[in-house]
Amino acid sequence: MASETDVRAQLQRAGQEHLMRFWGELAPGPRAALLAELALLEPDALREHCKRAAAACARTSGPPPDLAARLRPLPPERVGSASRGDPEMRRRWEEEGFRQIALNKVAVLLLAGGQGTRLGVSYPKGMYHVGLPSQKTLYQLQAERIRRVEQLAGERHGTRCTVPWYIMTSEFTLEPTAKFFKEHDFFHLDPANVVLFEQRMLPAVTFEGRVILERKDKVAMAPDGNGGLYCALEDHRILEDMERRGVEFVHVYCVDNILVRLADPVFIGFCVLQGADCGAKVVEKAYPEEPVGVVCRLDGVPQVVEYSEISPEVAQLRGTDGGLIYNAGNICNHFFTRDFLQTVARDREPLLKQHVAVKKVPYVDEAGHLVTPLKPNGIKMEKFVFDVFRFAGNFVAFEVPREEEFSPLKNAEAAGRDNPSTARRALLAQHYRWALQAGARFLDAHGAQLPALPW
Repeated sequence: MASETDVRAQLQRAGQEHLMRFWGELAPGPRAALLAELALLEPDALREHCKRAAAACARTSGPPPDLAARLRPLPPERVGSASRGDPEMRRRWEEEGFRQIALNKVAVLLLAGGQGTRLGVSYPKGMYHVGLPSQKTLYQLQAERIRRVEQLAGERHGTRCTVPWYIMTSEFTLEPTAKFFKEHDFFHLDPANVVLFEQRMLPAVTFEGRVILERKDKVAMAPDGNGGLYCALEDHRILEDMERRGVEFVHVYCVDNILVRLADPVFIGFCVLQGADCGAKVVEKAYPEEPVGVVCRLDGVPQVVEYSEISPEVAQLRGTDGGLIYNAGNICNHFFTRDFLQTVARDREPLLKQHVAVKKVPYVDEAGHLVTPLKPNGIKMEKFVFDVFRFAGNFVAFEVPREEEFSPLKNAEAAGRDNPSTARRALLAQHYRWALQAGARFLDAHGAQLPALPW
């Protein structure tokens, strides 16, 4: 273990000596914990992290003045649709997807490093249930969908197949997630095929570039964003595990979309037959100002441009068919080849942009009192999973119906949108439609037939 003298020297080199200002007040146990944590902070990297955070926060936000001239929609030939176009082509995509699943070449990867803070809970979002009659959690719903797609692919091709489930957690979510899965017997999945791994953490920083102390003996740390995936793949040798299993294609998604289709054969098949190394599911924007990122081309390469960066005038542009020109809403639902992930993780990751998240970060003041701020006081630096699109040699997008595939659980009930009620209604409405399509009829308490969609 590094000595107190060594750690103090590291902090001085990084310009963060204040992190040991309560050293004299700490008992031996907390001292050892703080020393171990601080020893991991490489001084040059820490100094640069703090400088970048403060500089990025100081920059003005909003649409860059020349953005409109640099934007273009995706070429139509690089965009597929789950609901429009030739039904026979859709059947071919689905068949190809099932074939790849049956060959054990497909894995799913869940991004689950964030806590349920906005949702109002202290545990990982995947453990949350939205009030379904079954009381199923998001983790259980997703596990059952994996089992179902394995079953369907196996029935079609007369084989037993496996879709490995990789789950990227963080310091906050790893232990409770592992415990939850064990308590629920991994929802009848083989534990050997559920691989949990942890993303890196970064210190939270004040607007002036000083690392925040969460307690006298602990630095305020935060996950490095869902774009931390690429470092985590290398840190935990996940790509080597995929190669050993024969996985060639990976479906990456976020934990909070209650309608997500895991290892969706149609999406997988579309990407494979297009020869894509990278792909994204998108939904049509509900209205021009909808706060979702837009998948488009920027300076000739595919990217997600945040809604806050697009001016109202550009957001409202319409084509000859009357539809929005920039209408491909990003839903954090992606396809990657393993080869592409290897290239990014080993060669391109340092080129990823860092994004600023301004947050309320609890801290101890100079007197050692714990403060829970009422307004944002700190910066968390993040990388985004979709910022690798620009490195793709062959990028495609796949449009899916929002009502069938996208209902995020972001907020507590009081927010009015993207909350437990909207997620629950979205799933129940979907199942209601499926039952009607299968020939079912729903009757009210008096025996009268209910309408096609009662919600």
